[in-house]
Amino acid sequence: MFVKNAWYCAGWDKDLSLGRDGLLARRIAGESLVLYRRPDAAVVAMEDRCCHRHAPLSLGRKEGDSIRCMYHGMKFGPDGRCTEIPGMSRIPEKACVRTYPVVERDNWIWVWMGEPAKADPALICEAIGPGDPAWNLRLGYVRVDTNYRQEIANLADLSHVAWVHSQTLGGSDAWSNIKPRHELTERGIDTRYCVRRTPPPSFARHLFPEGALFDIQVHVRMSVPCNFILHFSVHEVGSATEGPTNGRLVLDTFSSQAVTPRDAHSCDYYYSWGCSRATDMPGLTDLMHEANNDAFLEDKAMLEGQYQRMRERPDAPSVDIVHDAGPGKLLWVLDRLLKAEARAIEIVPA
Repeated sequence: MFVKNAWYCAGWDKDLSLGRDGLLARRIAGESLVLYRRPDAAVVAMEDRCCHRHAPLSLGRKEGDSIRCMYHGMKFGPDGRCTEIPGMSRIPEKACVRTYPVVERDNWIWVWMGEPAKADPALICEAIGPGDPAWNLRLGYVRVDTNYRQEIANLADLSHVAWVHSQTLGGSDAWSNIKPRHELTERGIDTRYCVRRTPPPSFARHLFPEGALFDIQVHVRMSVPCNFILHFSVHEVGSATEGPTNGRLVLDTFSSQAVTPRDAHSCDYYYSWGCSRATDMPGLTDLMHEANNDAFLEDKAMLEGQYQRMRERPDAPSVDIVHDAGPGKLLWVLDRLLKAEARAIEIVPA
C-alpha cells in the first residue's frame, strides 16, 4: 500500500523544540514514530514502541540525547539501542528500537521509512520553506480522513478549482478548460499550463475593478509519496494564445505541500503559500493564507465524502474523463514503485 523507500514529511521544524517535553508522536505510512531533538539540535526518529511491553515511547521523557520509557524505565540512545534497564546489570542484545534516517530541509522534517542504506537525500523534493528570505510564506496543517491515493488524484487535477473552490480560489469555469502538459519524471510528474483571461479568484475579487482579467501561469511538480510543489504567478493578459503567457508579472506566489498518509484511511497535510517579497504588499500574504485554509477545508469535505461513498460501494463503476490524465500518470508512477519494492522482497532469500 505504501512505498517504503521514500521520504515522508513528519511536519515543520517548528513542531519540534529542544524542550524537556519535546516528544512528537507521528503516524506515517502505517507505522507509529516518535521524534525528538538531541541537545545538538539533530532530530532522532524511532519507532514509538518500547521493545519490552510495547508502551509508547512518546509517553516517555528526554534525557540528554536519549529517551526513557516511563513504563519500566528502560532508556534508549539515539541509535535505538537500550543503554539502561533499572534492576538489571546486563542488557539483552535484542533490547533495541528501530530508528529511521532523518533530514531537515526547507523547514520540513523528512523521515525515510524504508531501508536505511537506500536513504538518498537527493530524492527529497525541491521546495521553498518559510526560512527563505526571498519569500513571505504562511504555514498550515489539516488532517483529511481519506486514502492518500484520493489526495494524489485531487492534487494532480486542478480543474476541480472551478467547482470545489468556486467561493475561494476559483470563481470562473476557466479552470475546467485548461490543457496541462504532463511530463513523467522518475518519481512523479511535472505539469505546466496557463489559465488565460480569467477573473481574479473569489477571495480577492473585491480588490479589482469589475471586469478585470488576468493570465495565470502554473507549474506543478508532484512526486511520490505525495508532494505537491506549486509555482503560481499572476500576469496581465498577454497576447500569446499558446504556451506561457507573455503578460507582465503582477504577483509571484509559491506553495509547498506534503501529504503524509497516516494509514489506509487518513492523511496529514502540511502546506505553505505566500508571495515573493518583490511582489508582496501588506496584508496580501495573510489574505492568501486565509483563503488557502478555507480552500483546504473545502477539499477535506469533498474528499472525505468521496471516500465514504467509495468504502460503501467499492465495486461501483466509475467513468474516466479528460481531467484524469494527471492523476492517472502519477498513480502509475506510484504503482510502478510499489511493484518494484514487492519484487525486491520476493527475491530476497528466506
